[in-house]
Amino acid sequence: MTDFDEHGRPEPPLMGDEAETLLGFLDFLRATLEWKCSGLDAAGLGATTAASSLTLGGMLKHLAYVEDHWFSRRLHGNAPHAPWDTVDWTADPDWDWHSAADDSPGELRALWRDAVARSRALTAEALAAGGLDQPAQRPWRDGRRPHLRWILVHMIEEYARHNGHADLIRESVDGQTGE
Repeated sequence: MTDFDEHGRPEPPLMGDEAETLLGFLDFLRATLEWKCSGLDAAGLGATTAASSLTLGGMLKHLAYVEDHWFSRRLHGNAPHAPWDTVDWTADPDWDWHSAADDSPGELRALWRDAVARSRALTAEALAAGGLDQPAQRPWRDGRRPHLRWILVHMIEEYARHNGHADLIRESVDGQTGE
């Protein structure tokens, strides 16, 4: 049974095994991003703070890309999903961040939620096939292949870092604070 906090985020298990604990923390951090972006219109998702060009909308699109990149492309060796399959990454290596301004809040949320759903299914598949020691099918340029365990820890780090940015941006938009 999963407990939820006052913001609807699933609490990571206190007594889970390694995989359950890693997945619990990743889902908690995913839910934190969703909470920080909830209820905002295009102006709110496009707001910046201080000297940074980061936006909550850009974060949603970037993290959708990162989800697909690590769980679909790297872990399972799949071809890129739309919209990533048509991007000229050489022309704009930060396309995911920049192009978010052209998308509606609904499109950004759906893109991110769909990527998370795919990642959850692909993670479950990898856990069933090889556990946390399941190596990525697509190696890095130097030939090394991270295990699923490394990918999950990396994704926890990715969300934790961007959720710190999301805290600051959301507070600048409407004063909402909280972990």
